[in-house]
Amino acid sequence: MRKIEIQQGRTALGIELGSTRIKAVLIGFDDHTPLASGSYDWENQLIDGYWTYSMEEVWTGLQAAYRSLAEEVERLYEVQLTTVGSIGFSAMMHGYLPFDKVGNQLTAFRTWRNTSTEQAAVALTNRFSFNIPQRWSIAHLYQAVLNQEEHVKEIDYLTTLAGYVHWKLTGQKVMGVGEASGMFPIDSQTGTFHAEMIQQFNELVEFPWKVEEILPTVLLAGEAAGTLTVEGAKLLDPTGKLQAGIPVAPPEGDAGTGMTATNSVAERTGNVSAGTSDFAMVVLEKELEKVHVEIDMVTTPTGKPVAMVHCNNFTSDINAWAGLFAELLQTMGTNVDRNELFTTLFEKAMEADADLGGLMNVNYFSGEPITGFEEGRPLFVRKPDSRLTLANFMRTHIYSALATLKIGMDILTKEEKVELERLLGHGGFFKTERVGQQMMADAMEAPVSVMETAGEGGPWGMALLAAYLVNKKSGQALEDYLEQEVFAGNKGTTIHPDEKGVESFRNFMTGYHQALEIERTAVLKFR
Repeated sequence: MRKIEIQQGRTALGIELGSTRIKAVLIGFDDHTPLASGSYDWENQLIDGYWTYSMEEVWTGLQAAYRSLAEEVERLYEVQLTTVGSIGFSAMMHGYLPFDKVGNQLTAFRTWRNTSTEQAAVALTNRFSFNIPQRWSIAHLYQAVLNQEEHVKEIDYLTTLAGYVHWKLTGQKVMGVGEASGMFPIDSQTGTFHAEMIQQFNELVEFPWKVEEILPTVLLAGEAAGTLTVEGAKLLDPTGKLQAGIPVAPPEGDAGTGMTATNSVAERTGNVSAGTSDFAMVVLEKELEKVHVEIDMVTTPTGKPVAMVHCNNFTSDINAWAGLFAELLQTMGTNVDRNELFTTLFEKAMEADADLGGLMNVNYFSGEPITGFEEGRPLFVRKPDSRLTLANFMRTHIYSALATLKIGMDILTKEEKVELERLLGHGGFFKTERVGQQMMADAMEAPVSVMETAGEGGPWGMALLAAYLVNKKSGQALEDYLEQEVFAGNKGTTIHPDEKGVESFRNFMTGYHQALEIERTAVLKFR
């Protein structure tokens, strides 16, 4: 059955370039179940003051992830992967990738993690009366203008990582509306870039180009976005087995794929994606009353307005400590599986004291705009009489990862009175059964649901968007497709806040706000 499904191309392939891993997931058209996966681990680098990835590694990683998926298909189903029904590419949102008229890259890729555009972000926020975060592409562009960078006058095309990959594989300079909403504000009435703000930006700059001329064409989920070219097929699969001509979905960001993967594209639904960075997204019934610099206004893959709380830092600090523990074990002659190590550490956190033993942590590897930091210094603090146990240590780090998200979500729920019917979690943070889910529920003071597919996260969400492109019924909205074709009968678990856990996290937050003052001193003094 599965072998025939694969041979006939009744499948969809989603590939997402995350911040620490490039992952490919192949699903079937009939039940949208993951059939095979492949991945490639990578890390950003701080070069010349910017967090970046090399474009060479983009292709090395994409090819490796696809190759490992194809090998798994052949191992599991005894068939070579030569075609699929549709493909979609997604990536971490935002950032800055400018190209000239002949396709030359004009600067190194500046990722979402950079916090070097405050001057531009503040100026544009004031001009548009619309929050423009530092990581947005338009903030990077305007900062380059303000910095009088030579390359700006040569820009012919400005895109994101997902848009770049799609362009190279299809020849199309297009972008899904969710991803586009992290470049420049979207008008949800028209489903494209906000015309009045486009005009306002053009009045600020004097270059041979107008901003609308260098941005990609915006598409909604389900709209045609080109096909895999012969050159693109060879670029993704250098063995030459993958056929050209496969329909490709509009490229999306990890926010849009996260919403899709958790069936959170309808109004009054929300999802939280937790990995290297984390973000919570709530689909709104109406616009917010005020402009909040802590809240991004983006869209679903179909263009509905979404309030987004995005935090630059989540599991990087936990990952670093886990690496230290693994090194210790290896030094002692014990090799431990990375997944097993994380599971053990997370489960141990459930045994912590209610007051975490008096420990405190700030997990900022990089700047964190929500709390006003341009740089980060991972900071662990304890008093002489603190109870330093592994359980207290781990729970402190998990709470620290959740703290900034909580600050942003309180603005939505307490100040703007936004109501949520459900909050669904996905990403690596939820892989250990119950632990991350329970602590997220306690921190957000709301029920948190996790589907059985939560561990697949964004790549599965992108595969769903690719399936929707060619598999939807006439006139079937994405919300209906997900509800009726994908999630109907899908088993998941819902965990409600625990009273003691809520109190423990509230007490932690009191100390966390105080610890941010120590963090500010560390940033200034520890260079």
